[in-house]
Amino acid sequence: MGFFDKLKAGLGKTKNAIFGKIDSLLKSFTKIDEDLFDELEELLISADVGVGATTEILDNLRIKVKENKIKDCAQIREQLKEEIRALLGDGRGMDLSTKPSVILIIGVNGVGKTTSVGKIAHELKSQGKKVVVAAADTFRAAAAEQLSIWCDRAGVPMISQGAGADPAAVVFDAASAVKSRGADVLIIDTAGRLHNKKNLMNELAKIDRVISKELPGAARETLLVLDATTGQNAVVQAKEFREAADITGIVLTKLDGTAKGGIVLSINKELGIPVKFIGVGEKIDDMKPFVPAEFAQALFED
Repeated sequence: MGFFDKLKAGLGKTKNAIFGKIDSLLKSFTKIDEDLFDELEELLISADVGVGATTEILDNLRIKVKENKIKDCAQIREQLKEEIRALLGDGRGMDLSTKPSVILIIGVNGVGKTTSVGKIAHELKSQGKKVVVAAADTFRAAAAEQLSIWCDRAGVPMISQGAGADPAAVVFDAASAVKSRGADVLIIDTAGRLHNKKNLMNELAKIDRVISKELPGAARETLLVLDATTGQNAVVQAKEFREAADITGIVLTKLDGTAKGGIVLSINKELGIPVKFIGVGEKIDDMKPFVPAEFAQALFED
């Protein structure tokens, strides 16, 4: 099964939550009025599209209904698709324009951060890039062991030190390895702590200084891993992390296990941070770069 088929299957619950219920709703209305828009609003918010994104979609929908003199409720479905497509935008790819480039991975424990590091490493390697992974989550004893398993699966080297080591020291060793091996990308796994933002900020600042000194001019991405199954809590989490780090993109995991795939729209609207990778399964090739057009097609295709 190709990734698009996995994506389509993975978005099945979200598709049913949005369009399955909307189809039933539209059949129950004989005219387009505010009662219909109120029901649509409730359905979209329940699918974790978010208040801001839902408001924008429905405001635009009202304008299009008036401009195009739409009278048939069945036409609302197609117009709704267009508004969702527009809100998804064109997407923004990864900036890996230098050799080496650096990807910093942040996120709380339990969202799939460690597995995401392995899956992204595998994806980049499949693109022909030489990847090195730094196990800088030294706070959690089992983190390096788990990451090692995923790096073995991806076929990429991992640089680590003992539990409790200084994360910046691990990054220093990894930067040295990247230079000596002529690697294209350094992926850094960091500690999944948010309960103390000051510690997190200090830790990231130390890592930043090491990167700036050892890999000056390297293109950088800071990716926040979020669990799609948590819905709007993921948006709240992202807002908190944004206070501690300059986030350039989102990695959205576990889309296959939820009806809350509408969170992609909410993230786009509420945060203005592009989704850069999505995960739809447990296997190492079940995470790919986010392509809005593919996402929309998988969500809409019958």
